[in-house]
Amino acid sequence: MFVGIDVSKSRLDMHLRPSGEEWSVSNDEQGHAELVSRLVGDGPELVVVEATGGYQATIVAELTVRDVRVAVVNPRQVRDFAKATGRLAKTDSIDAAALAHFAEAIRPEPRPLLDGHTQELQALVTRRRQLIDMRTGEMNRLETCRVERVRKDIQKTIAWLTRRIGQVDD
Repeated sequence: MFVGIDVSKSRLDMHLRPSGEEWSVSNDEQGHAELVSRLVGDGPELVVVEATGGYQATIVAELTVRDVRVAVVNPRQVRDFAKATGRLAKTDSIDAAALAHFAEAIRPEPRPLLDGHTQELQALVTRRRQLIDMRTGEMNRLETCRVERVRKDIQKTIAWLTRRIGQVDD
């Protein structure tokens, strides 16, 4: 059995191959418990989820620690695969089916979970990039702002963001 899980902020949509069974659960503790109990009991060969900016991290970890083979894949690869197989529509259930088909046909290699220190470093690097993007936006706004009161507020925000970037760097 191959499982595709389409992950969104509030919901997980599953599709099983070859049976075609589909169901959804909430993307929270209760939904995760339901999903894990169903999948651990069924013993899938492979579960595939897309990298979705972190929304997939908890369910991937919960399945992995229960020895379920999970591959986190690039969404573009799955979308290209779906297009190549004639699936042009895009809904959560169609995406879950495409992920299950991708799992069965391509069989991407599951990777072990990153250790805690590596996860923390990745999170800090991501946060640093976010802070830099915010500071760049504020600097761009400062260039075009002509109201002195607002300019001072923007300058304070830039100074605060610069301090935060330094703290993350430390």
